[in-house]
Amino acid sequence: MSLNAAFSYLAACGLQAAGYPVVYFACHAGMSRCVLGTNKDDSAQRPPCKACIAQSERLFQHAPAVWFEYAEDREVKHALTDLGIADLINFEFPMILAGDEVILPLGELVLPSLRWALRRHNLMDDESTRFLYREYVLSAWRVAHEFERFLAEVEPTVVVVFNGILFPEAAVRWVARRRGLRVITHEVGFRPFSGFFTDEDATAYPLEIPPDLELSEDQNEKLDAYLERRFQGKFTMAGIRFWPDIQPLDHGFLCKAERFTQIVPVFTNIIYDTSQVHANNIFQDMFAWLDAVHELIRAHPETLFVIRAHPDEVRPGKKSRESVQDWVKNHNVESRSNVIFVNSDEQLSSYELIERSKFVMVYNSSIGLEAALLGKVVLCGGEARYSSHNIVINPASGEDFRQKAEELLSSRELLRLQPASCENARKFMYYQIFEASLPFEDFLEQATRPGYVRLKPFSWQQLRPEASATMRVLVDGIVHGKPFLMDSLQS
Repeated sequence: MSLNAAFSYLAACGLQAAGYPVVYFACHAGMSRCVLGTNKDDSAQRPPCKACIAQSERLFQHAPAVWFEYAEDREVKHALTDLGIADLINFEFPMILAGDEVILPLGELVLPSLRWALRRHNLMDDESTRFLYREYVLSAWRVAHEFERFLAEVEPTVVVVFNGILFPEAAVRWVARRRGLRVITHEVGFRPFSGFFTDEDATAYPLEIPPDLELSEDQNEKLDAYLERRFQGKFTMAGIRFWPDIQPLDHGFLCKAERFTQIVPVFTNIIYDTSQVHANNIFQDMFAWLDAVHELIRAHPETLFVIRAHPDEVRPGKKSRESVQDWVKNHNVESRSNVIFVNSDEQLSSYELIERSKFVMVYNSSIGLEAALLGKVVLCGGEARYSSHNIVINPASGEDFRQKAEELLSSRELLRLQPASCENARKFMYYQIFEASLPFEDFLEQATRPGYVRLKPFSWQQLRPEASATMRVLVDGIVHGKPFLMDSLQS
């Protein structure tokens, strides 16, 4: 199963083992099209409901489940007729929620899912895309209505869902919150087999670092050991190792770099990733930011800009249909003598590149935090999870980004990150790795398929809070509202 399916299942089992009732809201071919069952090359293809239901029946056999099936709503379908993409994005429809009429923002709830499924941010206004948008909206409507009935029947005290951005979970979260219920979302954590749980938006990875936090000598050594491995590419995210064979900067690169007064790396993201929902608050999207970077490239021929595409852009099964490589080609960026483009499948060492840089530009990538850990000034183009922690330069607008970039590029001084910002970066990294990433390795092992896991053999008693620190944190967090942090056991 996927990591997030495993986290959800194990959290539910931990609650049951602690004596708390769990009821599953389960799909029984309840959507005409679903995100994971979408074929981006054939929108008419039906989702693999039979296999999905079989797995759900096996996983949910030890707890009550309320299953929902699909039924098309004729009124909603009629309202969707002949709408273009712009109108579908803004599509709303009234529904009765706890006896009151509310307006359900279906188009907005569905949009991130469509972008993710089609591997692009800017949607094409063709019939295939419109068809899929309509089916997602109709399916989200069904999920919302059936979950409203579920809440009235079950009356839960808390709802736990996967990231809350993809439309089935987004619809569930919207309905639950409008009813005043607490909703917990979860995502993959920053260590292997680890999960991140929060009352907020899991895809934004919100962390509140205690203002009086001081890392001990042991904690600093633990962090340094982790960073040493990470800077060698020895880490995974969601079960994927992005840098299996990091290569040093070659002779050709170094010779070209000598012709310039300074180097500025530009690290990009995946345009359709669910994190972009939170990132796009300074620019409209990552490509609008790259357009601003392109202006800086033209204005500063003395600077070597190294544009690095994210490795996930070419990962099998997730290959982006709007890539940085395409942007570079369409804007003829590589024709400029002060640009080197590093494509997604190139194993050039980002960390050696950072060490040679004057400062670093990122959109909202994790590499921005790592650059700060290496003592570099970082200028963000989008909202990152670490932006508000006095670590990086976080512009207020696109114009502010351009102004701050000009100041950094024109400065003749050696730019150094302030000691306080370096320390904040270490605290943030330690907190997200060792406190907020809840370990599940006692229960999970890697499956043959990359990014997927299997359950290890274990006794149900191992799921009890007194036997597992992770389960203790989950039960305390879900039931009692305590922070989902490993150190919460000490407080």
